[in-house]
Amino acid sequence: MLAAVTIVAEIMKRDILTVEPSDSIGEAAEKMTERGVGAVVVTDFGRIIGILTERDILKAVAYRTHSSEARVRQWMTPDPVLVSPDTDAAQAAHIMLERNFRHLPVVDAERPVGIVSLRDVARWSIDVHDAEQQPAAEH
Repeated sequence: MLAAVTIVAEIMKRDILTVEPSDSIGEAAEKMTERGVGAVVVTDFGRIIGILTERDILKAVAYRTHSSEARVRQWMTPDPVLVSPDTDAAQAAHIMLERNFRHLPVVDAERPVGIVSLRDVARWSIDVHDAEQQPAAEH
């Protein structure tokens, strides 16, 4: 029996946190901490232009920048790899592992609709594994 393909839309977080390129990295870090997320999507007029992650903020700190002065546009990863809601979850996992990403923004018609993380993919993978280990239901 073939397993059903799981798409990104089934595992992504829909409550996506966005910031503007002119926001300070301190403001972005505060929002990330309040929401308990490791990345924010950077938008300009509703279009994704970058992603700012914990790693980017750590790099800014290592360079001794002032979080109230440094701007998101200076430290974000511009033009991030994007996936659509109908991307195969396994393909999204491969992209993240091959490119050393922890987060992938999800877009539909060039608008952000979600974000998928390695944690989301790991949880899905464990759920699939657990389901495969369950004995078949008796008829």
